[in-house]
Amino acid sequence: MTKVNQLSIMCTAKRTALVASIVFGLQACAASQSTQPNESQTANVELTPTIKADNQKLGENSDVITMEKIMSNPDWIGRTPTNWYWGDNSEQVLYLQKREGNPVRDLYQHALGEKQGQLVSLAELHKFADRNAVASPDGSKELYTFEGNVFLKDLDKSSIRQLTFTTAKESSVQFLTNDRIAYRQGNSFYALDLATFQIAELANLQMTDTPKSGNGDSNYLANEQSKLIDYVALQQRNKALQNDKNNALRAENDSINKAVFYFGKDKRIVQAKLSPDARYLVVSTSSNENWRNDADIMPNYITEDGNIAAVPARRRVGDNRQYSEQLYLLDLQYNAQYLMNYDSLDGFDEDVLADVREENHAREGKTYESKKSARNIHLLSFSDSIKWHPDGSQVAVMMEAWDNKDRWIATIDFEEKQLVSQHRLHDDAWINWEFNEFGWLQDEPSLYFLSEESGFSHLYVKPVDGKPQALTSGKYEVRNVTVAKDQDAFYFQGNVKHPGIYEIYRVSKDGGAFEALTDLGGMNQYALSPDESKLLIEHSTTTMPPELYIKDLTSNNKASQLTDTVSDEFKAMPWVAPSIVEVPSKHTQQGVFSRVYQGDALAGKGGEGKAVMFVHGAGYLQNSHLGWSGYFREFMFHSMLVQQGYTVIDMDYRASKGYGRDWRTAIYRHMGEPEVQDMLSGVDWLVENADVDPSKVGVYGGSYGGFLTLMAMFKEPDVFASGSALRLVSDWAYYNHGYTSNILNMPGDDAIAYERSSPIYFAEGLEKPLLINAPMIDDNVFFQDTVRLVQRLIELEKEDFETAIYPVEPHGFVQPSSWLDEYRRIFKLFEETL
Repeated sequence: MTKVNQLSIMCTAKRTALVASIVFGLQACAASQSTQPNESQTANVELTPTIKADNQKLGENSDVITMEKIMSNPDWIGRTPTNWYWGDNSEQVLYLQKREGNPVRDLYQHALGEKQGQLVSLAELHKFADRNAVASPDGSKELYTFEGNVFLKDLDKSSIRQLTFTTAKESSVQFLTNDRIAYRQGNSFYALDLATFQIAELANLQMTDTPKSGNGDSNYLANEQSKLIDYVALQQRNKALQNDKNNALRAENDSINKAVFYFGKDKRIVQAKLSPDARYLVVSTSSNENWRNDADIMPNYITEDGNIAAVPARRRVGDNRQYSEQLYLLDLQYNAQYLMNYDSLDGFDEDVLADVREENHAREGKTYESKKSARNIHLLSFSDSIKWHPDGSQVAVMMEAWDNKDRWIATIDFEEKQLVSQHRLHDDAWINWEFNEFGWLQDEPSLYFLSEESGFSHLYVKPVDGKPQALTSGKYEVRNVTVAKDQDAFYFQGNVKHPGIYEIYRVSKDGGAFEALTDLGGMNQYALSPDESKLLIEHSTTTMPPELYIKDLTSNNKASQLTDTVSDEFKAMPWVAPSIVEVPSKHTQQGVFSRVYQGDALAGKGGEGKAVMFVHGAGYLQNSHLGWSGYFREFMFHSMLVQQGYTVIDMDYRASKGYGRDWRTAIYRHMGEPEVQDMLSGVDWLVENADVDPSKVGVYGGSYGGFLTLMAMFKEPDVFASGSALRLVSDWAYYNHGYTSNILNMPGDDAIAYERSSPIYFAEGLEKPLLINAPMIDDNVFFQDTVRLVQRLIELEKEDFETAIYPVEPHGFVQPSSWLDEYRRIFKLFEETL
């Protein structure tokens, strides 16, 4: 395998003479043999162009891209395999594939070497439902659930045994010691002895108060009733005697289960994980208070019964509440329950928002006095946050603060019944919701985890009683970690060679140089085969949707293609393969990586060309990579625009994914400022390098892209000739808590950030034509955002705006007719204004 050094590689396209490179896509940088270098080393790498798909004619109009075709049902493109995984013997893979003209997906098994996969019948599905199976310690068996029942697969005997057959839903399956397995049913945990088939309830978690003996905390009337009425007193006495007997029976008779734990009224279980030896259970609880209020609805006007439906929706960040979780250690052997305190975590009581609060108070003419106070802390929401060591001797939990400025990994001291901090990751902006993978190494009490502490996500190993060691370093991101069975190495996905090229690598647990296992270019996801001899890879390029490939790790052969699901019709279309260009910026040392679409006929126009800027959504999303984009309709639309004489640029503005922590958090407390600066740099680049007339540049985007379209149109009215904002955010106080409060804090703490980041405050700046397209049953960005902005524009007496609404569409459109209508309007806007 090729040894790859950890270079900060930026593949910079030449800023003149675009034509030759734009007709071709970009391929992976060639891997070079080296040892692991110093982080400060950099290199420029020439990228090898790859010829786009063979454009053989399938029909007389196959060389013309039409709006009707690209916005039609995408089944014509092909039905890409999804949810793929390895079979047990490492000689077949399984995946889901959508039915043609039908939203239903079927499971296929595909033997290596065969051209096509075989449909798995409904009667056989339970035999192949082990995508998330749990392996036994010796690797000979697997546990998994199918439709709420537990199945045991013996890999040596190739047999499957159904262990439960109930209408209840079993989950959280795991192997225990002494030939037992465990599963969860509701809030109860059970152990099943595989030898005797006896079922034992290990823990029953009750969301009620602990029962009290006798009359408990009776009120005045009840106490007086007992004093005055002998019959009532007698009934209370008899009840107490019976309770005493029952309690004594439970204490002295071993045949009766005693594993009942009480957590209080109006509580809910957030996460719970049983130790492999069934000795302990770690449980996190929180209040069961409704997160919604009566105003949290989304009206649906097109319903089956003709009535308006008030669909429940999530809370807005402006009226959300803070919450904390209680973490418990349950000792199942002694029926004991211990509450874990957070005060052993570094910074648990810091006022991390002191500067923000001081600035906001000062604006109001007030003085803020900072005080230490325990912060609300809970298990990390986006991951399995409780990890037991395989032998049950250790447990680690990953927690975050409500303000999301800190992430902790802690173990539990079973003797002292307290948390022991192992690692604290602090970020003055916010902790990334990605890069939170962690776990144990089996043969030693050591943790591995990802952390952005260096500015990029990297892999670390830390002994429980020692310091962390970085196994990777450099200006690239590590994600999707797999631990080898022998615990000697880690597999991971990383954009080592170029920010937009993701390959698969392997590194020793001792660090040092690592191996590049693939050299496919583009975008590559992976799964390691059970015998660790092969990789199953989902590979795509800028012009070809994902297909599955197999890479044999025991040879130097290239990866071989397993599936071929993309249609000949799609392959024959004259798609424009974008170039990846690093656009220079006046605001950052690193340029802004961008996709540029331009045709041969557009060169040499003497600065009279027209251009469109597409602004991707989500904020934290990477679109200027060398793989297939989730914006596949936009890719086709951009190719159509090139045929109509446009140049198109699609920028990974600051806040985008794939470029490290500083790029991600550049928007902290001021969304819409750094991104628009980058968009302006893109316009300058188009004028200087792509023969574009600065008065003929339009902009469009959806969701976060719609928000940025508004900010650009409102705050830089002289730059863009027109724009279309789709499913837009106009006021961040109306968006959800989980996303917005990370970037802008809470409105009560940081009103300044919300006001300078929300387009509705700058609507008076609109001077050029604006098209607003809004779905009405959008439970992500509420239709209310559009309604409030339109009213604001009306009151400002603005004339150059139009609104198109889509009554049956959610945030991501579903109906081809809606897609067609939306993009016809966008195209008409640009044709009329550019």
